Amino acid sequence: MLLILLSWIYILFTTINLGFGLDRCIGLKNKNFSITLILGLFSVTILASVWAIFGRINIEFHGVLLVLNLLLFFKFQKEIIEIYKNFWIELYSLSKTLKIFLFTITLMIVAQCSSIPYVIDNESYYIQTIKWINEYGFVKGLVNLHFFLGQVSGWHITQSAFNFSFLYSNFNDLSGFVLLLGTFFSVQKLQEFYDNKNANYLLIGLFPITSIFLFQFISAPSPDIPVYVLSFIIFFYFLENYKKCTIEVFNLIVTLILFTLYIKNTTLTFVLIPIVLLVQNFRILYKNLSKSFLISVLVLVLFVTKNMIICGSPIFPSKLFTFLTTDYAIPDSIENFYYDQLKYYGYFVDLPQYNSMSAFDLFLRWLSLPKLNGLFNKLSVLLLLISPLIIYKFQNEKAVWILYLLMILQLILLFATSPQYRFFMNFILFFGLFCFVTLVRNKVIINSLLLLSLVPTLFILFVPVKLNRFSNYKFMMELSNFSTENIVFPHQNTKNNTSFEVIQLGNIKYNSPIQNDFFWASGNGMLPCVNKDQIKYFEKYFKIIPQLRTSEIKDGFYAKKIKEND
Repeated sequence: MLLILLSWIYILFTTINLGFGLDRCIGLKNKNFSITLILGLFSVTILASVWAIFGRINIEFHGVLLVLNLLLFFKFQKEIIEIYKNFWIELYSLSKTLKIFLFTITLMIVAQCSSIPYVIDNESYYIQTIKWINEYGFVKGLVNLHFFLGQVSGWHITQSAFNFSFLYSNFNDLSGFVLLLGTFFSVQKLQEFYDNKNANYLLIGLFPITSIFLFQFISAPSPDIPVYVLSFIIFFYFLENYKKCTIEVFNLIVTLILFTLYIKNTTLTFVLIPIVLLVQNFRILYKNLSKSFLISVLVLVLFVTKNMIICGSPIFPSKLFTFLTTDYAIPDSIENFYYDQLKYYGYFVDLPQYNSMSAFDLFLRWLSLPKLNGLFNKLSVLLLLISPLIIYKFQNEKAVWILYLLMILQLILLFATSPQYRFFMNFILFFGLFCFVTLVRNKVIINSLLLLSLVPTLFILFVPVKLNRFSNYKFMMELSNFSTENIVFPHQNTKNNTSFEVIQLGNIKYNSPIQNDFFWASGNGMLPCVNKDQIKYFEKYFKIIPQLRTSEIKDGFYAKKIKEND
């Protein structure tokens, strides 16, 4: 816990400097402390992405990052110190209740981050993705070793830059850091709501009461957390600036959306937000779009380059742009298998069942799922039905209707790809709070709700809870709790303590977990690491095995087609 706090102090120092630098480059004129740090995280992500094309994100990267840090700080010392001063002024100006809430939830976030990682995807590919970037950078054809590694979120690139693997192996908690930034941003806006009575400020100000749903995911670098935080911030700026948007705010929104897309491409619908703003404010914006255009091109080039190296194709998984695929691209049979799994996974059916069901049957199946899946699916439909009534009666504005249409498009996109509620949770939380704030505006009630929201979160932080009645996933049946053993040192970045066996297959020697009943798991094994059951499965059913492209791991992998009698 204490080590996490120390690492966050350095991350704060770094992201303030680089966030200020990005602000100066784009001309955002941003004055918000949390936004400066988020811009800093985005800057580090871009720098690390460029670096990973050529080499590993390790001590040499941090040497350059430290030099850049110091150069920025001493070059703009006065302005950067002013950011710290403004932060303390803003902190001091908070009401006593909000100070108590912010202090308490900060401790809770750090405590949760030091606990056992809960997210099962951490065991399948988060750890391994970050480890590959730390040790080799982007590796050609890595997707052929374990096709989950083809997903490489921008957030895992960010985490690879801030897990300090050359110093310590247990830092895995950047999602908690960004949740803290989102919480501080929200608390600021709530304080402002008490003065201006603007409903949009209350809407973003109540974001922290959703922490009960988010806390379990911050002890691992889940891309969902930054997406939820950034979504609320983007929606806030959109609502506040729809009618009259300056070029500075427009560039900020574009930057935040690009960061969100680079973290998780399931947020593709967010691209419509700057398009709508541009149409609405064309006369103000059209002469000053060069910076937004350039940064958009940069992120697109990095996204395609990353995918071309790791997956051998511009988009993964996708049948688009097949003419651009390389000789180490994942075979069509494996890509089809992965894409099919994405489609029917959200319905909890197998492929034959999926193919035999109509669209309406699939919708009914999705709606009637048990436990949390069914609960959030039903809540999604309920919000789709009641939100128009609430919008019409309480905040009948075009900007809100546009976000509502965006929610519909997002749900349609998910039905076409993978209808998992976590890909829609940002809209569930946002419109859930939107409906809620139409009923509650009293300061005393709001403060009481904030403090009361800490109670269930504190409970699950310290008390073991079985999820048999709530979760459909057998690997996520017990919440992770804080332990006094982690007051100084955080828990290791894996929940599994399995040992590994070394297996030779052709020209590749890989590590496989010995005691593991999770088919996709690789845990924290030494590179290259993959479950032998996966290798055998693809060898048996697709006659394909991963092999090294050369004698060196750094040169990557390809999929070798084996003969029937091999």
